[in-house]
Amino acid sequence: MNNKLVCYFSASGVTKKVAERIATSVGADIFEIEPVEKYTDKDLQWTDKNSRSSREMQDLSFRPPIAKIVSGMENYDTIVLGFPIWWYTAPTIINTFIEAHDLSNKKIYVFVTSGGSNSDKSLSDLKEKYPNLNFVDARRFIGSELDNVYKFWIQ
Repeated sequence: MNNKLVCYFSASGVTKKVAERIATSVGADIFEIEPVEKYTDKDLQWTDKNSRSSREMQDLSFRPPIAKIVSGMENYDTIVLGFPIWWYTAPTIINTFIEAHDLSNKKIYVFVTSGGSNSDKSLSDLKEKYPNLNFVDARRFIGSELDNVYKFWIQ
């Protein structure tokens, strides 16, 4: 088993493409963080404050259930965690994933996909919420930058 694992949540497919490129680039295994209940286009309407994603992000203590967990997490020492930015930070499903796994003593690299927001707030929010975890670095990718996934970023 490879000692690197790319874990990602992708609501629309953009983050999935980046995750696949990173996994190939660094020779990592890959795992999709899937909600028990898939998000529909209507759920993702960020301009509708009653949409599912809006309601979830209004209550940052909410933990959407995930469909499965990583088997053999103890075999990985580097985790690459990817997600789209929702309301300037990580979607609450990322908290569900982190809290369902023992990520202590692992290097955690974060990548985000966003057309406007950078990765700074997401990374600082994760570091604040999980101070005992080793978040190393974060990068943002947008659709036009999919080819800028560099192997040297993850060491």
